[in-house]
Amino acid sequence: MTKAYGSQSMAGPLKRVLMRRASSAMRRAKANEWHYGPGFDPHKAARQHDELAALVGASGAEIEWLTDEDDGLADSVFTHDPSLMSDQGAILLSMGKVLREPEPALHGVAFTRMGIPVLGSITAPGTVEGGDCVWVDAGTLAVGRGVRTNEAGIRQLADMLAPHGISVLGFDLPLWQGEEACLHLQSVISPLASDLALVYAPLLPAAFYQLLRARGYTLVHGDADEFHASNGLSLNVLATAPRQVIAVAGFPKTAAAMRAAGCSVQTFEADALCIACEGGPTCLTRPILRQ
Repeated sequence: MTKAYGSQSMAGPLKRVLMRRASSAMRRAKANEWHYGPGFDPHKAARQHDELAALVGASGAEIEWLTDEDDGLADSVFTHDPSLMSDQGAILLSMGKVLREPEPALHGVAFTRMGIPVLGSITAPGTVEGGDCVWVDAGTLAVGRGVRTNEAGIRQLADMLAPHGISVLGFDLPLWQGEEACLHLQSVISPLASDLALVYAPLLPAAFYQLLRARGYTLVHGDADEFHASNGLSLNVLATAPRQVIAVAGFPKTAAAMRAAGCSVQTFEADALCIACEGGPTCLTRPILRQ
């Protein structure tokens, strides 16, 4: 029987992925309500999202579309955050951003439709967002403790995954640009292969940096000027297979560093979608199956 779900890797070959079209999620979005930047344009964002989806599809991944309902949930285009996939099934998370609280239920409906079991749900007062979760290896999940993910949520996640032999390790994140901004653990690391990661070291939790080095990771350092110019989005890249990545266009030094490490890098224009809305290609995809 062909496997339909399971993902305890950040860079294994992407076979199945959950996405939501920006044309439905963002059609009525107001920038000031959603904390989007002045470059946000819903029509341009929709075109840029279509370009990303074409790259994801061309990589060989099957795209499952979340919904096209006109529900006003603009951030639901960032499908990485409301759920987490494990080899045992999906976990419905709990959003730290109040406007995003309805989104895990949307994922629950989608997983039921796809026949994917739900292993459990994070419940109040716990919060966990997918952008704070990084699979270091198949048995180790690192979770950033910060504005969007709290200790209660991390403990629930650890209790859920421990019976399956998975260690959940929490790491404190800096406040950086404040409570309204979004600094996830994945804001400062993007795994490129099982032993290779793109990082912005000055904002990495020190203990997490030491863990990566102890596990044999080679770290590719993203360009500092590009990181700050993009509010961190230069570092948010999607691995569709080991050393095969999709990145936001316009950050040539960071792309060159990845290529020097043996990566193939494809880019798409994303000023209205990613830069303006604080979410990159990883945020726009929820892997359902990696092999």
